[in-house]
Amino acid sequence: MENVKRRQSHIPNELFISILSKLPIKSLKRFECACKGVFDGQGAIAWNQNDCGKNKNCDMASMNFGFNFLKHATVRDITSKDSKNFHVNVLGCTNFTFDHFTVTAPATSLNTDGIHIGRSTDVKILNTNIGTGDDCVSLGDGCKQITVQNVNCGPGHGISVGSLGKYPKEEPVEQLLVKNCTLTNTDNGVRIKTWPSTPGTNPITDMHFEDITMVDVLNPVIIDQEYCPWNQCSKQSPSKIKISKVTFKNIKGTSKTKDGVILICSKSVPCEGVELNNVALTFNGTEVDAKCVNVKPIVTGKAPKCVATAAA
Repeated sequence: MENVKRRQSHIPNELFISILSKLPIKSLKRFECACKGVFDGQGAIAWNQNDCGKNKNCDMASMNFGFNFLKHATVRDITSKDSKNFHVNVLGCTNFTFDHFTVTAPATSLNTDGIHIGRSTDVKILNTNIGTGDDCVSLGDGCKQITVQNVNCGPGHGISVGSLGKYPKEEPVEQLLVKNCTLTNTDNGVRIKTWPSTPGTNPITDMHFEDITMVDVLNPVIIDQEYCPWNQCSKQSPSKIKISKVTFKNIKGTSKTKDGVILICSKSVPCEGVELNNVALTFNGTEVDAKCVNVKPIVTGKAPKCVATAAA
């Protein structure tokens, strides 16, 4: 199918959005939705029953929106509220833009990533507000040329690359730009996370986080190659994913922790080309520390010095 658009029609916006959320939106060459309205996933009935993070045999709850294998797509002016699972999942898409999109859910809503992107190229998230119980934006494997710009995030778990490496045959992640974003009271700021003791080996490279404001953020800047929630894995076998060419530039604001910069890289494939450029974060009025493991960051301008450094 080609040239699917929604601008003005006799169908009420709320009804159109409800239809949009229930239909499988996939395999279109052109798709545009520009309508104001709210889709309420009524997720509160499902959040307490969601154990998919720990139980691989769980029943997956429904997402508010899924966009699969679209080319040249635009979605704007829609609000996703209280999804039972991810608010939006983007899979196998090319040239997809979200503009003035809104995600809203309480911080206690489990596994409710705002916009999750996987195996997609040239995806832009612009002028968007996301508050939810998990990552505001998350990138799975196979993502290339992703832009996240003018996004407000909070509550939530920040803007994340990963988690990656858990499964075999994952594809590389490259060319991310996160720019002019504000994170407020989030559990993490900008983050790259990979699993230890897992089969994934494809690299993460060319990641750029610029002009970011942190407001009372836990872990504002973090690379975590020992990501292992619920202690489900062994950290004795390090992550096999190589992380390189990562810049954290012009990042300012307040941290809830003294270690405002955490760079924990893999012992087997240490990070390379990680740059801290004008990272001005404070904790209780004093400059934050940087914890660095298996990485020697390039420091330019104002930035915290590593208080703990280990090399492979």
